[in-house]
Formats: sequence, structure tokens, C-alpha cells
Amino acid sequence: MGKNMQTLVIYDIPDDKIRYKIADRCKDAGLARIQYSAFIGDLNHNRREQLYHRLRKTLGKREGNIQLYPICDKDIKLRLEIDVKNNVERQITKSRTAE
Repeated sequence: MGKNMQTLVIYDIPDDKIRYKIADRCKDAGLARIQYSAFIGDLNHNRREQLYHRLRKTLGKREGNIQLYPICDKDIKLRLEIDVKNNVERQITKSRTAE
């Protein structure tokens, strides 16, 4: 399975030092930060597995939760986003046409 898919990584880690290291690992894998503890990017199966093992090693036995979700292009196109900054709401709606 060499096809790339979007990979969503979300995490909840109380230790600042470890949380920063997890963010660095995500950036090193080419993922883009979409929220403080959420990254997304295009990874194939092997790269997603490598990232999983790097994140697991980085967290070690410390408290935390890390989740990786592969998401197909069809589902990414259904994404909805509401973004509010400076009391101005911007809604981003992706195309809902099925391929």
C-alpha cells in the first residue's frame, strides 16, 4: 500500500518538554500544525508507521495520549472548518461532490 493519505495526529500530553518534542517529530515528518496539539499531512503507510514508532519512543512511559488517523481524499474533501479570529467568523466549506 504505497498510496499516500492524509494523516491526522492529535495528542494530549501534560509534560511541556515531551509535548514540544512530539510537535517537533510531527514537523520533521512534514506534517503541518492545524491546532496546538493537532497536525495533518500527506504520508504513505511506511512513513506513517515510522512516525508512529518515533512518537511512541518519544512518549515512552510518560503520561499522554497520541492518536494517528489515516484519512482518505474523499473524507478530506468533506471537511468543514469554522475559524473565528478577532470576532470575525470565517467558515471554510470544502466541495461536497463525490468523485
